[in-house]
Amino acid sequence: MEIKVLGTGCSSCKALYETTQQAIIELGCDATLVKEEDLLKIMEYSVLGLPALVVDGKVLSAGKKLSLSEVKELLTK
Repeated sequence: MEIKVLGTGCSSCKALYETTQQAIIELGCDATLVKEEDLLKIMEYSVLGLPALVVDGKVLSAGKKLSLSEVKELLTK
């Protein structure tokens, strides 16, 4: 599983990255976590708000800060 956190480095983006990292550890997922800050690459996903959570190329959340439980729920669907 490849998980990307899209964001420009703002506090919300950093928080989502850390929360996602914690969710991966707690779930014991075999996943690669990438922090994507390149605006041209972020634009390829056509998200209207940041931060965004992308799993295996599919945008699961955009424009809101997710809690640990919300991230876990998205990763286990």
